[in-house]
Amino acid sequence: MANTLQAKKRIRRNNRRAEINGARMSRIRSYIKRVETACTEGKKDEAQAALKDAQPEIAKGVAKGVLHKNTAARKMSRLSKRVHAL
Repeated sequence: MANTLQAKKRIRRNNRRAEINGARMSRIRSYIKRVETACTEGKKDEAQAALKDAQPEIAKGVAKGVLHKNTAARKMSRLSKRVHAL
């Protein structure tokens, strides 16, 4: 257990940030899942629209420090590759 005031505050802050970051990652995963389901159903227009929505959301994850830059680039690349293959 933390003894100092600073350590206690750090624990509170970490818990708050973990909650916010978890919600942000969940949101990103939802956008990615929309693209993937549209691809598996073969709906090209829906997949393209979903990809257009997902890309800024993934980029925002990088800016906020939730995703690594290369991870985001890999995800966007693979998603766009699947969409263009339809």
